Amino acid sequence: MKFSTRQDTDLPADALFRAVGNFSNIERMLVRRGATVRRLDGLSGPAVGMRWQIGFDLRGRRRAAELAVTEYAPSETIALAGNSDQFDIAIRMTVVALTRSKSRLLFETDVLPRGMKARLLLQTAKLGKPQLDRKFAERIGDFVTRMAADVAV
Repeated sequence: MKFSTRQDTDLPADALFRAVGNFSNIERMLVRRGATVRRLDGLSGPAVGMRWQIGFDLRGRRRAAELAVTEYAPSETIALAGNSDQFDIAIRMTVVALTRSKSRLLFETDVLPRGMKARLLLQTAKLGKPQLDRKFAERIGDFVTRMAADVAV
């Protein structure tokens, strides 16, 4: 199942890229929301190969996922790939300059089932896809706003 949205912002493209590529801020944001985040690599800066193990509660059960940076092109693209016990996930964030002071974030997520139970879960979720798309766009909008506020400070 694919989700995608685009968010326009009043930040230059390089500032928006720094905001969405600030992994330490994202880690702190996840921890504040109740997730456990453990870094699995020894890299000092943003680069391909960064990996995390993330634990979170969803629908009354503890879940775990592993996520890794698979592409990191400064000022343009960040791609992540990961998996959990039931799903494979791919996330791609692309920053596009609209003008010198405005830019757009294209955020795409692809969720693939790893078994029959997960496939049935996604089939059921497709019935409410318009509502899921709206919630996805709202969450990504909040994420961009929060990350952009950290850059502006």
